[in-house]
Amino acid sequence: MKNATQWIIIALSVAYVQFGNAQNVKDKSEDKMKIEIWSDVMCPFCYIGKRHLEAALEQFPDKDRVEIEWKSFQLNPEIPMQIDNPQSVYEYLAEAKGISYEQSVKMHEHVEQMASNAGLDYHFEKAVVANSFNAHRVMQMAKTKGLGDKAEECFFRSYFTEGKDISDTNTLMALGNEIGLTNAEVEESLRNDEYAYRVNQDVAESRQIGVRGVPFFVFDRKYAVSGAQPVETFLSTLEQSVAEWKKENNIPELKVQEGDGPVCKPDEKCK
Repeated sequence: MKNATQWIIIALSVAYVQFGNAQNVKDKSEDKMKIEIWSDVMCPFCYIGKRHLEAALEQFPDKDRVEIEWKSFQLNPEIPMQIDNPQSVYEYLAEAKGISYEQSVKMHEHVEQMASNAGLDYHFEKAVVANSFNAHRVMQMAKTKGLGDKAEECFFRSYFTEGKDISDTNTLMALGNEIGLTNAEVEESLRNDEYAYRVNQDVAESRQIGVRGVPFFVFDRKYAVSGAQPVETFLSTLEQSVAEWKKENNIPELKVQEGDGPVCKPDEKCK
């Protein structure tokens, strides 16, 4: 026979379990579908792909249901951390691909045009060939602060448009400050092996799922888009993946009648 105290404990336990279950249901319904993007800051198509995905999201009614997570990838990990005889990107590609300098310049001009079509301003003549590992460490720190997307944008612009050396410690400190990190946080990312581990874990994970090049976009761990595909490809993948995600998570789909009546929106004037 249980006494009054035991019954109270049982009742409270049940209540906490029910509350926990309710919270789990609530949290699950409020989750966002994740898009994971493997990328290297030195990859010109990664920045273009970022713009194409952003353009697709602008056209997508459920864009607020989407969460983006950037993942580290290194295209050229063999580049020395300290380069005694710096090369231009034209020279580097010519040597790496076994092509002439003139061919390399032409290839970069083609990529610059692609970037321009996406609204980006590339200046390969100013780009500095560098190892991107420490830049990824700083970006991993930024991710822990909810600044992942801002960090990617900042580093892409700095490398492709402004011609900054992304392996230089002073440059990393300045870019970290621009993102919103303190000097201490940037120093921590470069000193603490935890952030190197995070970079290496992303690279290892990319191999496990079959990433052979970047950018590589993974939608809800179901669908993938490889490369800087057209905006329409991203949009159709968004529509399919989010529709399936909503169905699996029992998120109701409201059928809104066509046409807009007068409305009031938060932080906006009524109209």
